[in-house]
Formats: sequence, C-alpha cells, structure tokens
Amino acid sequence: MQACHEHRKQVIVLRKDLNMRKGKMIAQGAHASMRAILLLGHQEGGNFVIPLDERLEPWLLGRFKKICVSVNSEAELLAVYEASKAAGLISALIQDAGLTEFGGVPTYTAVAVGPDRADRVDPITGSLPLL
Repeated sequence: MQACHEHRKQVIVLRKDLNMRKGKMIAQGAHASMRAILLLGHQEGGNFVIPLDERLEPWLLGRFKKICVSVNSEAELLAVYEASKAAGLISALIQDAGLTEFGGVPTYTAVAVGPDRADRVDPITGSLPLL
C-alpha cells in the first residue's frame, strides 16, 4: 500500500513576480493547500465532513506529499488553475485581499493542484520550476 501513497501529491503553485515576503508566500501556499481540501467538505449538523474518495483517502491517511513550484505572472497562474479544473482535478485559486501587501489591491497569489495521482497532476504542473 505504501507505493500507492507515494504516487499521490498536491502541487502548490506560487507567483514569483509578486516578490512576496517569505512568510506571506508560505501563508498563501498554505491557504491554497487547505482550501483545495475544504472546498470538498460540507456541514452535517455540528460536524464538517470531507468525504474520502480515491484521490483524498490515500493522501490524507498516508503521506501529505506537497511540491512547491512557481510561475512568473498572473496569466500563468490562472492558466494552471483553468487547466487543472478542465482536467477534473481538485484545485483552489487564492486571491489575497491586499491588506498587508499589494497596496490594497486584491491579487491572485497561489493555486493548489490536487491531491491526486501524480500521472494526473504532472501534465499540468510538471514543467514548472521548483520554488
């Protein structure tokens, strides 16, 4: 079963052109990672339930493999997001409110792609440089 876990991953895509502080960049990536999973959940009574499927179960119950890569523009970030959605992958796009950086302008900063099988995620993110 271990081998199955090793082939599941989530890729966090961050914009380098924004020159975010390291802490800001980490926070934006964390928002993307969490949002991708939380978007799949729903409330049942007093509980928040995230149904486990073939994409989530091996990742959530095994290794949380994450890879951080970069793009150099908003257009590139949005293209990754649209491609991941078109491929039917779990994905989340993060737009920062601009309260601490970006001069008060809401700004797209990060995308999470997956978790899913590496052979489904890699065609979308495999050519992007590591952060």
